[in-house]
Amino acid sequence: MARTRRLRPTPVVTVPTILLPHDTENPIRSVLRRLLASLVVLVVVAFVVWFGRDGYRDSYDGSVDLLDAFYYSTVSLSTTGYGDIVPGSDSARLINILLVTPLRILFLIILVGTTLEVLTERTREQLRQNRWRSSLRGHTLVVGYGTKGRSAVRALVEDGMDPEHAVVVDPDPQHTAEAVSDGLAAVQGDGTRAEVLRRAGVDNATRVIVAVPRDDSAVLVALTVRAANREAQLVVSVKEAENAELLRQSGADHVVVSSEAAGRLLGVASSSPQVGEVLNDLLEPGSGLELHTRDVLPHELGGGHASAPERVLAVLRDGRTLPFTAPESEPLREGDRLVVVQGSS
Repeated sequence: MARTRRLRPTPVVTVPTILLPHDTENPIRSVLRRLLASLVVLVVVAFVVWFGRDGYRDSYDGSVDLLDAFYYSTVSLSTTGYGDIVPGSDSARLINILLVTPLRILFLIILVGTTLEVLTERTREQLRQNRWRSSLRGHTLVVGYGTKGRSAVRALVEDGMDPEHAVVVDPDPQHTAEAVSDGLAAVQGDGTRAEVLRRAGVDNATRVIVAVPRDDSAVLVALTVRAANREAQLVVSVKEAENAELLRQSGADHVVVSSEAAGRLLGVASSSPQVGEVLNDLLEPGSGLELHTRDVLPHELGGGHASAPERVLAVLRDGRTLPFTAPESEPLREGDRLVVVQGSS
């Protein structure tokens, strides 16, 4: 019996979508606002006709009352124009030229405003995206906007980063919608694809954070980022420690093992709850103790760790990290940066 060969379905390649943050108006409120403006114009024209009713002729009964004025206003503004009520005097015709006709145009603009808005929205959005792409320089690119990605962005914003200088890449529409609501630009697409990262400006990014849910995807994203940009700082989160070295070989500058970090924190919290609270305090911005980096001040040059007013945890020098255990005889130099513990204000 011949064996049938099962063919794998060809994956569907979708075009990445760019989403930019902008103020949105409730559609019901927008419609009600337009209806109210239309009614105002209608009432204004009706009373203008009613006050000048002596200059109008009604073929039905010869006189124009308030109901006839509203009727004339309705058929005139909607350009129906049955011709049963017409301006007969020079003053009534002049008022129609100078006032009723402009109000008719305004009425039509209000009614068709929604249609015009829909027709021009795509063009406006394309222009916004073109301007956004041309100004995209020195930004932070975050691939993956799940729990880890959102927490990373929140920490950067609380550390002083402008949300406008961050771009999120995520294939989940809900995640990109959350990023836009947080004031970030977002590209909906697969971060392992070079085209998606190119739309997010990976070649001009100064910092790339990879927080995707799968380690194999993290490796692919890291390789794709490094193929496009070899200068950006690349920080990657992985679940398993055995994949950390592979990420470093793929070009990652820093690798965070999320499962082991969480496990260590759980172990510390269970054996020494107070120490666990201190570590949580350090990791949660704005809750008390915080970690900061700063340049060495002029009066601290030549001194050791003790010359700084804060508690110094490490010294960053020439791409190396001198830990707290470094001898006090090691003087601070110009260009050093200190990792210090401070209390949040």
